[in-house]
Amino acid sequence: MIQLSSISIDKEKCKGCGLCVKACPKKVIEISADESNKSGYFVADPVRMQDCIGCTFCALMCPDVCITVEK
Repeated sequence: MIQLSSISIDKEKCKGCGLCVKACPKKVIEISADESNKSGYFVADPVRMQDCIGCTFCALMCPDVCITVEK
């Protein structure tokens, strides 16, 4: 399958709120159970990049503006 888009997350800015997880129609992003940033937040992690359709819902929902979607 051809990957349509790429998601990058600034993990130091991420607070692990989970809004991106809820917004993603393809369930591409999960909150990591083992990776936290310097502030102690468990961060968002794009675990199924091959399923990303590039809708940008995750980036639009992020209150900390730490998600970038490249098509």
